[in-house]
Order: sequence, then structure tokens, then C-alpha cells
Amino acid sequence: MHDGGAEENSTGSDEPSTGALARLRKHWLLTSAVALALLATATTVPIVLADSGEDAPCQEIPASTRALAKNPAAATRALDPGEDLSRYDAVRELLIHENPCGDGGKALGQVVDAATRATGKGKPHTLAQARAAYAVVAAFDDDAVPRGAAPGVARVLAEYVVDANRFLSPDRDAYTPAVDAVGAAPDDTGWTTYGRFLAPHEAHADFECTEPYSDVRADPESLVGELAKDPEAFAILYDAERAYFAYYLERLTGDGADPDYRPGKEKDGSPKPTTTWADIDLEHLTDRIGSLMNHRARYARDGTIPDLAAFDEAVRRHTRGAYQAATRQVSSRPVMGDIAERPVSGPLSGDLTDGRHQLFTVLDAWAKERQVPTERAAQLRQLIDDRYVRALWLTSY
Repeated sequence: MHDGGAEENSTGSDEPSTGALARLRKHWLLTSAVALALLATATTVPIVLADSGEDAPCQEIPASTRALAKNPAAATRALDPGEDLSRYDAVRELLIHENPCGDGGKALGQVVDAATRATGKGKPHTLAQARAAYAVVAAFDDDAVPRGAAPGVARVLAEYVVDANRFLSPDRDAYTPAVDAVGAAPDDTGWTTYGRFLAPHEAHADFECTEPYSDVRADPESLVGELAKDPEAFAILYDAERAYFAYYLERLTGDGADPDYRPGKEKDGSPKPTTTWADIDLEHLTDRIGSLMNHRARYARDGTIPDLAAFDEAVRRHTRGAYQAATRQVSSRPVMGDIAERPVSGPLSGDLTDGRHQLFTVLDAWAKERQVPTERAAQLRQLIDDRYVRALWLTSY
């Protein structure tokens, strides 16, 4: 008898009781059944391991997920949320890992890059690739980008620089995460909400899309704020915006107007201005560069960037170079993925982190070579100055 009067096992054996064996046998059978079911359905289950470098356990990125980086078509299928976002939860589950083990974050960055990138130079984005880009931005809208993944995620925004720059806010009238070339085509006046100088046959991610009764949001601006903590990602985004600026200027007329925009006349018969949307696009582009520098300054103040000099040096190492606009008007309409990949004009000069100086250098050279009227050149310079200062000093919470 034990204390309390419980009866001992009558056999006196050290072996577990029959009940315990039964429970153990049942547990083993259940575990085996689950394992067989997972094998049969090819379900991927992340393995959680202890990581001596982190307080929280790390998540091992499955080999099947890593393999997607080398199979872009499969990666696109895996990250395509569907036209109605019905697969978004599955995409998010594949991407979101609080603390990937080892180089797991880098692997995830490679996967999102593979899933969203065009298949080659001169190749337009497909609808599935554009939807995948939407899903990537949405997935990281509310969750921190894992360590090592930032450069790959930044390449997604660079690949869709036109679509990311036109984002203002979620729009209930934007009802699909991407549109095909027909949906993005200009109207009779030469205008489209999807931007200027669009390549034919290319799909576009619509980051303003919101689904009724859904909290899924894809906010590129918010994501840029997260990515700007990483110097390589910062450089990728900065390169893309400066390349887009040169690309945009060289397609404008000598008066700094959109050659494809034919707005017609006012009620009094006077012509409507053809510079309206060019000005708006250049404002948005300047906002993006000013915001990058805003994030840099804020992170230096709050300690997120502990050594600003080291951060800036790393950004410079990862920066490709300078982008000058062509000295003549360009009529080509290249695909979006080629914009950020355009060849550099040479090494970058001056203070890399003075975004206004970098923009003015390109603008002034373009205006001089194209003999832009002095008044129009001054107007564009003032526009860029105003928006850059506004974005740089706008307080972020």
C-alpha cells in the first residue's frame, strides 16, 4: 500500500501498467496515421527548432518551399492568391515565419522574387505573377519581414515600380488584385489609372484592391517603411525609383508633357493642360524617395539603425549607380520589370542620401539637353522640391 491507501500493482513489475501501454500504443498509432496522412497529401509542416541566436524558437523553412526559388512557375502557382483572394491564407501561411532558422529568411526572399519576376528581359508580367506580387505585399503588410528576406521582398516592389508608385490608399472600386493589359489600357484621351507609358500585353498588380468583408490590404508604402531598415533593400528601392525617374523624363515631350495624353478642351474652348498627370506622377515618385530618406532619419533617431555611417556605406555598396535620362525623347514602352534593370549611366556622384540633389542632377541635365522652356523646367524643379521636403519631414507614426 502507498500512502493514501492506493493499491500497488499486484505483479510488482517495473513495467508500465496495461493502461499506460494502451495509451502509448494509441498515441503511436495516431502519430503514425498523421504521418501517413501528411505524406499522402504532401502537406508541408514547418519544423520548429531551438536557435541559440534568438530567444524565440526558430522555424525551419521546408525543403519544398526552398525549392520554389529554383522553379519560378511553381513559385508563382504557390503564391497566386487567386482573383478572389481565396488562396490568400495559404500564401500567407507559406511566407510568414517570425524567426526562420539560419538562411531561411533569405530563402523566402528568393521565393517571392522568383514568383513575381517576369520570365526574362522584355517579357511582360502575367496575371498570376501580378496577383502573387499583391499577395506578397499584403502578407508582409501586418507582419515583420523576416531577417534576410528584405532584399528579395524589395525586388518585388522594384519589379512592379509603376504599380507601387501609383498606390494611394485602399479603394473599394478596385476589386481584383491584378488587371490584365486590356483592363489597364488607356481610354480615348490616353489616360489610365494604372500609369503612363505602359507596355502592351502586360498585367498590373492593383495594390489598392480590397475585398468586401475582408481585412486583406496590400500597402506598398507601409512595406517600404519596414524594408528601409535593411541597407541592401534600401539600395534596391532607391535604385528602382531613380531609374524610374530617368525612364519617365525621357518619354515626356520637350514641354514636359505626356505625349499620349489628349484631354480635349475646356467648356470655353481652351485646351486642357497636357501636363497634369505627368506632374502628379512625378510628385508621387518624389514622395517615394523623400519617404525613404524620412525612414532613414527616423531609424537613426530611434536606434533602429545604430550606426548611420555604416548603414550609408552599406547602401552605397549595394547601389548600382546613376541613371541619366536620354538626351532625346524616347518612344519605346518597355515592360515594367526592365525599368529598374536599365543600365546605369555611370557611377553615382555627390551625397547619395541627398535625394533632392540626386533628382535635381538628373532633371537639370534632361531639361538642358531637351531645351525644355525655362518656365516649365523651373515649375518641375519647384514641384520636386516641394514634394521632397514634404515627404522628408512628414512625421510617421
